[in-house]
Amino acid sequence: MTEQKTNLGKLQSIHVVAPAYIQRAAIVAVLSFIFFLAMMIGVYVRQNFVYFLLATAFLIVNIFTLLGWMMLRRKVLKVYENGFGYQKFNALWNEIEKIETANNNAKFTCTIVKKNGESVVLNDTIDGIGDFAERIKKECWGLRKINEKQNFRRLNNFRNNSKHTLPFTFS
Repeated sequence: MTEQKTNLGKLQSIHVVAPAYIQRAAIVAVLSFIFFLAMMIGVYVRQNFVYFLLATAFLIVNIFTLLGWMMLRRKVLKVYENGFGYQKFNALWNEIEKIETANNNAKFTCTIVKKNGESVVLNDTIDGIGDFAERIKKECWGLRKINEKQNFRRLNNFRNNSKHTLPFTFS
């Protein structure tokens, strides 16, 4: 894994979670904490068990929201000179076999498949994922065009050089 990261080159950009998703989590966390405090005041004033149950429910919502927020902040897409990394998935531009993008019901997803079958699905929770998908398509298409030109040149050089014999025979 570390060997692959060193081959990726210099870090060019970092794409973090879109601000809209962080704001939603922050609003839910703040509101659930306010309702938790209000229900605790209700427990103190009214001495009723129902307020305690409501306070417990709001506290659980708050805890799960904060845990989800922390896990969401770990999702970082790093773009390097020669490839990209997302969580435990690293790929060089020339290792990518296909890229599929879909835009269903205002949800953008990008599925990237490496030549060895390993894949990752990136969605719109990552800020700037549409631009990244376009860049990947350009990088991979450009590398394929360069490889095709190099292979064509090699074949022409091979044909023009009479010293070499073909590595295969025609039957």
